[in-house]
Amino acid sequence: MGMYKHVKSNIVSGFKTRSETYRGRLIKWHSEPPVVKIERPTNVARARELGYRAKQGVVMVRVRVQGGTKHRIAADGGRKPSKSGKYYTRHKSVKQIAEEKASRKFLNCEALNSYFIGSAGSENYYEVIMIDRNSPSIKSDASYSVVAKQKGRAFRAVTREGRRTRGLAQ
Repeated sequence: MGMYKHVKSNIVSGFKTRSETYRGRLIKWHSEPPVVKIERPTNVARARELGYRAKQGVVMVRVRVQGGTKHRIAADGGRKPSKSGKYYTRHKSVKQIAEEKASRKFLNCEALNSYFIGSAGSENYYEVIMIDRNSPSIKSDASYSVVAKQKGRAFRAVTREGRRTRGLAQ
């Protein structure tokens, strides 16, 4: 087995068995703000599969998102009983919401891709790979410069997850 296969199996087994290091990470992440810039990816193998390279202008962001159905605030005025539902489903995936949150926080960056890293209770954690539009090393890179020119990728559902939720992915 190659090195990245070992890394992937180690991450998966840690998640399934809820190892001590995994639980410690979740506790630490819970005390942090919802959107945090991180130095390096937690799951290097998955990040590299999705286009991450340790390079100037490529930024990793950890995002915390509430999972499950959306809770609607009850209306006070007169409504039809059919419109008084307490919960409703989102028309976006939780992963797509995480990409949008990261894009709102880092205005100079575009979301390239994202992947799941953990969950605790109703909170899901994702890492989003962001590309700095103004970085000279990104502008000179052929594969990243195309992504950097597309403004608002996460909001227009052009990322991999956005295309999947729109039914365009294979």
